[in-house]
Amino acid sequence: MTTPLEGYVGIDTLTEQIRKKALRQGFEFNVMVVGNAGLGKSTLVNTIFKSKVSRRQPEEDYHTPSTVEIKTISHVIEERGILLKLSVTDTPGFGDQVDNTNCWQPIMRHVNEQYEKYLNEEISIKRRKRIPDTRVHCCIYFIPPSGHSLRLVDIEVMKRLVEIVNVIPVIAKSDSLTLEERERFKATIQQQLIEHNIRVYPDLENLDVDDETERQRNLKLKERLPFAIVGSSTTHQVGSKSVLGRKAGWGVIEVENDAHCEFNHLRNMIIRTNLQDLKEVTAQVHYELYRHRRLETLKKVPLDSVGSTPSSPSYDIPNSEPNHNKVASTPKLGETGKAIAASQKEVVEALSESKI
Repeated sequence: MTTPLEGYVGIDTLTEQIRKKALRQGFEFNVMVVGNAGLGKSTLVNTIFKSKVSRRQPEEDYHTPSTVEIKTISHVIEERGILLKLSVTDTPGFGDQVDNTNCWQPIMRHVNEQYEKYLNEEISIKRRKRIPDTRVHCCIYFIPPSGHSLRLVDIEVMKRLVEIVNVIPVIAKSDSLTLEERERFKATIQQQLIEHNIRVYPDLENLDVDDETERQRNLKLKERLPFAIVGSSTTHQVGSKSVLGRKAGWGVIEVENDAHCEFNHLRNMIIRTNLQDLKEVTAQVHYELYRHRRLETLKKVPLDSVGSTPSSPSYDIPNSEPNHNKVASTPKLGETGKAIAASQKEVVEALSESKI
């Protein structure tokens, strides 16, 4: 029921208050790129954000790592007074080995380590006012433009990654395919994703069912997956305008031309329409699942004993044998502070003993 107001209160200023506070604090966004060497991962990220936020190693200096490495670079970029702390995580060595068994494990370990850092901050007794968010919000998965089907390693890796992070698949260097080959390749991949139950982003089950506009927009994005993209930071002159693109024998492949590739759709989704949703799904779905698994075995402090009043130093918790396998006894009134402190200690101990 909505109650009408009898005069002006000022509730409409809340949005402006939130906007000013958000602008003052700035925003955070963390991207991971996964794919074989030579698929243009660094180039694509630089093209999306129109800055050199990802550094590409010269080909003559590149050597195949013996294992998958995790390298993260952070930048603060600004546009019209809006500050964005952008972290880009690359995975050199992925898929480049003769034996790629378990090549996804270092990636999953890194994603879970960021959840663990956030969780440790949350359960800390002296928690920071604003917890630094290093959780991976978006994982762009690069599919080689073979024109045939997904490789077994692609299927196995994506099946595992979608369980812990938002995965957006793209066909790298799609200009190496004709338009007909590209469409057949996309259709084959879409069918394989369904067959193997690989729920890439956007996952329609995680959407707000009450927002039909958002649902229809994401449904159209889903139908376009995987995006056939081309990345380039080189400017060419086409007619009277300068465009980003790659030079070919017949002309210039324009990165931002929808007739040439689907780069615009990828960038619009990541930045202009779904950036906040990527962060919310990370926090409310993937991180919550991780948090639940970590904390589900911990002891509970009864709700009637929790309060904000510090405990009196004259009260002591009765001595008892420490046993972490038993349910904690109900703290007496006046022991609230010690009970909370004990609970925090138990959380830390349980986290250090448990394994994912």
